[in-house]
Amino acid sequence: MKLIDAQGRLFGKINLLDFGAALIIFMVIVGIFVLPGGSGRSIVAQVNTASVELTTIVRGLNVQDPQVILNEFQTEKKTSIIIRNQPAGSVEIRRVEELPRNLAVPQPDGSVKALPDPRPEANFSRDMILTLVGKGDVTDSGIVIGGQKVKIGTVLELEGINYNFNASVINVSAGNS
Repeated sequence: MKLIDAQGRLFGKINLLDFGAALIIFMVIVGIFVLPGGSGRSIVAQVNTASVELTTIVRGLNVQDPQVILNEFQTEKKTSIIIRNQPAGSVEIRRVEELPRNLAVPQPDGSVKALPDPRPEANFSRDMILTLVGKGDVTDSGIVIGGQKVKIGTVLELEGINYNFNASVINVSAGNS
């Protein structure tokens, strides 16, 4: 009896191509489930979760009644953030500091003074600094919130019940949690 016959069968019973395909499938299954290697490690174990404080600046927020939005910041204390068009969860509004709207006015002696903006339309535009606190991952390349890196200059979209506006990050700091 021949080892391989004319149809390519081993001992006349097993097709060599089918046997080779079954052997490859078996080795792939063993490679995936039995020997995962370094890919089986948890990503969570590689980063440190910490309390993250973001200081943001809002320039020229146009609102009819500024006190309404300031009251909402005080009562809600939380806002949803969107980073690079991706929802990144919610953060606590720790502090709101309203900045004055001033104009640089030249003086007769050549100096310049910052004086309150007298234009009536300036009453509807506000500048403020918001301090936001939330949870983030501290990695070698920076701080990650909701899967998105946050650095100075990153634009956050803040969304609440009655508002949706952009704020630019001017400071990022992380503490242990």
